[in-house]
Amino acid sequence: VKLGERGGAGSVHCYTVLGSKLTLVHKTPVDGVPRAMCAFQGRVLVGCGASLRIYDLGKKKLLRKCENKHFPNMIVSINTQGDRIFVGDIAESVCFVKYNKTTNSLVIFADDSHPRWVTGAHPLDYDTVAACDKFGNVFVCRLPNEVADDVEEDPMGAGNFDHKSLNGAPYKVEEVVQFHVGETVTGLTRATLTPGGADSIVYWTLYGGVGAMQPFVSREDVDFFTHLEMHLRGAAGAREPKKAGKDVMFDHPSICGRDQLAFRSSYFPVKDVIDGDLCETFIQLDPAQQSEIAAELDRTPGEVAKKLEDMRNRLL
Repeated sequence: VKLGERGGAGSVHCYTVLGSKLTLVHKTPVDGVPRAMCAFQGRVLVGCGASLRIYDLGKKKLLRKCENKHFPNMIVSINTQGDRIFVGDIAESVCFVKYNKTTNSLVIFADDSHPRWVTGAHPLDYDTVAACDKFGNVFVCRLPNEVADDVEEDPMGAGNFDHKSLNGAPYKVEEVVQFHVGETVTGLTRATLTPGGADSIVYWTLYGGVGAMQPFVSREDVDFFTHLEMHLRGAAGAREPKKAGKDVMFDHPSICGRDQLAFRSSYFPVKDVIDGDLCETFIQLDPAQQSEIAAELDRTPGEVAKKLEDMRNRLL
């Protein structure tokens, strides 16, 4: 027995759909276990171990058209947007791949500088992808603007990027969002939960939890909820200094049993995410505490509660 080896082999099955029945057309044996598949320009992308392949449909089996064997460990997710392919590695976060039609090759031109054990990913736009890992983090990676321009302006379709730089891709993506959920996130997608509602990132966890992250639409909302979260961290036991003339300070118990900021930053510092669970605890505070926090925000407690309700209604 050799520990640490990921061996084995598998096969890709092709079916035709006739009404409510599936009919097997053929099987294609592959070396390595295919753990991810995705449609791509009339063909199919298959992740077999550490190899990414493009297959086309044949009469007796799938025909391999293109392959890249330079992925770090094992491919667990594949998503596409135009000619761009987002590949999730089991232990090395997300790789950005470009398909070069001229040379019929797949080129890794950007990856993440942080090692992450990816469990799911979904593209948000041509340069941005949201992903989650087995340690309970949800994050968003984006190509820097200058890198995106270089890739699009390359006349050979990323042909100049076919080399290794410091054991990785020549460019690195930026992490624009980071948030620790607290339990293993098994997948995520972009969805609208109600007709006419706002787009959001919906994720689900190993213990059956479902959560959503929705974008703010105005700078005013960002400022309001940032300050509300900051004040509630103090109300939730972050040991704010006592104010002059006060006999007691805020002692409302934290929703996670310890400092909220440290909890949401368990693996990476939380970035550009407002903790909605913490903001919802505002209505559970004593009226005196609600009035004091609302006064700091130049609002009344009723207006703060209405603002929270409006955010819920945008999503649900």
